[in-house]
Amino acid sequence: MAGQLSPVVRIWRILGGPLIVRIVRVIGSNWKLASGMALLLALIALALLSPVISRLVGKGQDPVAIAAYQKWLVPSPEHWLGTDQYGRDLFAMVVGALGVSLEVGAIAGVISTVVGVIMAFVAGYKGGLIDSALSTFTDMVLVVPSFPLLIALSAYTKNVGIVEVGLMLAAFSWPFAARTIRSQVLSLRARPYVELAKVSKLRDIEIIVYELLPNMLPYIGVGFASSALGAIFALVGLEVIGLGPGETIDLGKIIYSSIGTGAMTLGAWPMFVAPIVLLTLLFAALNLINIGLEEIYNPRLRGVAGA
Repeated sequence: MAGQLSPVVRIWRILGGPLIVRIVRVIGSNWKLASGMALLLALIALALLSPVISRLVGKGQDPVAIAAYQKWLVPSPEHWLGTDQYGRDLFAMVVGALGVSLEVGAIAGVISTVVGVIMAFVAGYKGGLIDSALSTFTDMVLVVPSFPLLIALSAYTKNVGIVEVGLMLAAFSWPFAARTIRSQVLSLRARPYVELAKVSKLRDIEIIVYELLPNMLPYIGVGFASSALGAIFALVGLEVIGLGPGETIDLGKIIYSSIGTGAMTLGAWPMFVAPIVLLTLLFAALNLINIGLEEIYNPRLRGVAGA
């Protein structure tokens, strides 16, 4: 009966329900991981509530429309963070910008992690000439100075959207995940259960999906978090020097606008402080998750940290 199950059902039975229970147990076993996850989920929830917040703040009008209110209003009960040089409500704009930054990070993180996982599993599991070729290519991409190339690409592609920006950032962020995961695959492929799977005549793809992938999920999670965080801060760096995507408002563009207009000297300090606070919280959340996963799955680090 089990042999008649579709591959999707078999993968769900292995990676679905048991994985959810395992994730809950792992998160609850480390306060840093639990704190990081809670903070990250709170930021994601705030970003998802952006349309609701805009309706509540706008009371029937678009609060981030140009000339929606008076310019440079100070923080008040009506406008928690005041307004900018165009009369837009800063609270509604910052919350919406958080969602854009998270979306770019998620797109770049998913794409770079998928590419890195494929490269790592193929190179680490097959070994030999394939491993040498893919590892050499990964190292070549890794040493390329990505930020100058991003500046050049952004300068010549001004009218791009969120997806295009995510693709550009992912093109330079996948090697880290590939190298991290490949080193673990090299150690796992020699385990007895993998040898048993080979003797059982399982195909390579089945061994990778059913035997190796479940044990690699923590490292894949670390790779995704690192890639997403790197993409978000790379986008902020591009925005601060005025080379971000055209009409999209993200946290970096608000910081760039506050610097260009001298918002701090005009008393509109939330325009500069609010996006930096959100970026700091996002950085703290993802790094707490990384540290927590490292302490759980790296016994030597756990001994040093005293966790």
